[in-house]
Parts: sequence; C-alpha cells; structure tokens
Amino acid sequence: MTSPFTYLKHVREEFTHVVWPSNRTALGHTLVVIFIAVVIALLVSLLDHVFELVVSSVTGA
Repeated sequence: MTSPFTYLKHVREEFTHVVWPSNRTALGHTLVVIFIAVVIALLVSLLDHVFELVVSSVTGA
C-alpha cells in the first residue's frame, strides 16, 4: 500500500495528461445536455398526462 502523499503525487501527474475542453466546447456540451434533459422531462410529463387520462377514463374517476 502506498502512502497518501504518493497517491496524491500520482494523481497530480495524471492531471497533466488530461486534455481539458475549451470554454466554448464546455458551454456547448452543457447546453446540449440541458436541452436534452428538458425535452425528456417534457416527454415524461406528456406521457404522465396521457396515462392519467386513460386511467381516469377506464376507472370512471
């Protein structure tokens, strides 16, 4: 087992190999993720409303 200091040293070395995205790329990807999340939320909400209508018409409630 290695010491915590050795582990952190290796972590720091690995961070030098990371290729970080540009601000523009990160913003673009963030906006895509937010857009997809909103679309999925709207679809789930629509399906919930449709199922609610179907169940209420079947049960007569």
